[in-house]
Amino acid sequence: MLAVADLKKSFLSPEGQRVAIVGVGRFALAAGEQLALRGESGSGKTTFLNLIAGILAPDSGRVTIDGGEMTGLSEPKRDRLRAEKLGYIFQTFNLLQGYTVLENVVLGMSFGPRGADRGHAREVLGRVGLGHRLEHFPRQLSTGQQQRVAVARALANRPKLVLADEPTGNLDRKNAHEALALIREVCREHGAALLLVSHDEDVLKEFEVRKDFAEINEALKEPAR
Repeated sequence: MLAVADLKKSFLSPEGQRVAIVGVGRFALAAGEQLALRGESGSGKTTFLNLIAGILAPDSGRVTIDGGEMTGLSEPKRDRLRAEKLGYIFQTFNLLQGYTVLENVVLGMSFGPRGADRGHAREVLGRVGLGHRLEHFPRQLSTGQQQRVAVARALANRPKLVLADEPTGNLDRKNAHEALALIREVCREHGAALLLVSHDEDVLKEFEVRKDFAEINEALKEPAR
């Protein structure tokens, strides 16, 4: 489902030095697999997810999702592949404040293969317990409800791969537990692979943790070139 090979990304520091952020030699995730990566803040794990999603372009290396190569594509083609294959759950939700709950999900769907299917958007929002909040705006929702909108938006196009970046970072313990259970359940129902990154031990204990991100991200131990 997901294959990463020799992926590298660096940034230019204020002092003009090139600093290595991501350097993943090999990483793979099978269809339907659910995996968490442990990583502290600033370790590069969000950059890693953004490289997988094609939001950032790597310095070198390759990301392949469901047989389609993300790296090397033009920005419009990366957008299309992301819309067709990926769901991304952001820590900060990234909801559009001027749009209703339903409109947020429909707009996300409009870029994918299903198109702006309002009926399916209502169905997914009902599945996450927000069928009675369709015409509300994000500011009218609790933090936990906003996270549920973000989950619905990420899963509405039935993606092959779901990326979750500290998805419970803004939630209390109860809402965090409920959000994780919901994400995992809906991914299983749709057969989607799930890759979650977090530093929260309460979150990580719910998942298989193959390795710490620092172990996978080998180039952090190498001098920047």
